[in-house]
Amino acid sequence: MDDRYGADVLAPGWKERGRRELARVPARRDTVVEVAADGFCGAVTRVSEGLVELEDRHGRRRSFPLGAGFLVDGADVVLVAPAVETSSAPRRTASGSFAPADTRARIARPSRILVEGRHDAELVEKVWGDDLRAEGVVVEYLQGVDLLADLLDAEPPGADRRYGVLVDHLVPGSKEERIARGIERGPHGAHLRIVGHPYVDVWQCVTPQALGIPRWPEIPRGIEWKAGVCRAFGWPARDQADIAHAWQRILSRVHSYRDLEPALLGRVEELIDFVTA
Repeated sequence: MDDRYGADVLAPGWKERGRRELARVPARRDTVVEVAADGFCGAVTRVSEGLVELEDRHGRRRSFPLGAGFLVDGADVVLVAPAVETSSAPRRTASGSFAPADTRARIARPSRILVEGRHDAELVEKVWGDDLRAEGVVVEYLQGVDLLADLLDAEPPGADRRYGVLVDHLVPGSKEERIARGIERGPHGAHLRIVGHPYVDVWQCVTPQALGIPRWPEIPRGIEWKAGVCRAFGWPARDQADIAHAWQRILSRVHSYRDLEPALLGRVEELIDFVTA
């Protein structure tokens, strides 16, 4: 007759018998994950030292240990660190150029690229940093194009010390355009190139697609632009710390040149060519 109770329950392997094997899912950036314990749901932003960081739709970030206890598309999974990709093909930098075999930074050139503010410098560094280090080009920020003339008088450019300048909102009739054209006609114009993008601020050079929005919000005149953008997104805008945090959230969505508007891409490439010629 059949043994209705089966085999010896204390036989080796009894703990594993019947256990369901969970799928092992690499915690790649932007993978949407739910935490089984408390229902927190967000996209993977980074994996570091055995922890995975998730960001929910409100911008809140939390870190959890890799392993079991997660759901992807409603299924229980084990989150694991993504494998490091290796390839014999030449590596490309975030700007799309081929990375050199020797990645050591070159000694800085006298020539340099000047941008208006810290956010501009951080965006240029994130996308073109590898290229700039390979070429020995330093990026400095001015805290506003209004200070450009004073800097040029204090440290004039020359044949061996070219300056490339990136300006926000460089459109016909703007204050920035009047300043730029006046400087170009002055004594430093021969060794200087000033270019710009048409957007109010460098924030807008990040494409809406990278941020997951249909378009950048329209901010009425009389409202400080960055504060208005934060409020339109439902983010805090009480002080400069809130503005800085908002920029870091935007910058975290930039992974390569594909996340930037063409109006910025061409201008930065033009400046790199100018100061390295």
